[in-house]
Amino acid sequence: MTIITREYPTEIVARPVRPRPDVRRGPQRRRPANEPLRYRGTGVLMSRASNRRKPITPATTVLLALVAAAITVWLGLVAQFGAPAETPAPGQLAVVQVQTGESLQQLAQRVAPDAPVAAVVDQIRELNELSSAGVDAGQTLIAPVA
Repeated sequence: MTIITREYPTEIVARPVRPRPDVRRGPQRRRPANEPLRYRGTGVLMSRASNRRKPITPATTVLLALVAAAITVWLGLVAQFGAPAETPAPGQLAVVQVQTGESLQQLAQRVAPDAPVAAVVDQIRELNELSSAGVDAGQTLIAPVA
C-alpha cells in the first residue's frame, strides 16, 4: 500500500490509495453450469407492451364487410349522380362532304360540335353502312347536324 501526501500551507494530510483492480475483458466470474444467464440490459429502451396479435373475431369480420359494402354503395351513388349527363346525338340529318385530310372524328366534331363525338361517329357509320372509320376526301355522307 502506498501513501500519498499532500502539502497544505499548515498541515500534511496522508491518505491510503487502493490498488486498481485488474481490468480484464469478459466476465469477472464464471457462472455455474445450471444457473440461468442474467442480462444486465443493453441500455436501449424497449416497449413493455405485448407484441402478440389480437385474434380477429367473426364480429370484426362482419363489421369490416359492412363498412366495405357501405363504401362501395356510396361510391356507386357518387358516380351515378356526379357524372355529367350526355347530350344525345342530333336528330336532324344532312348530306355533308368530307374535306381533304379530315377523319370521321373531325367530321363529327365539325357537323355537330355540341354532341358527343363518339355518338355522332357511331351514327354516321350506321347511316352510311361504313365498316371502318376510314373516309376519302370528297366522299359524301349522311350525318346528323346540330
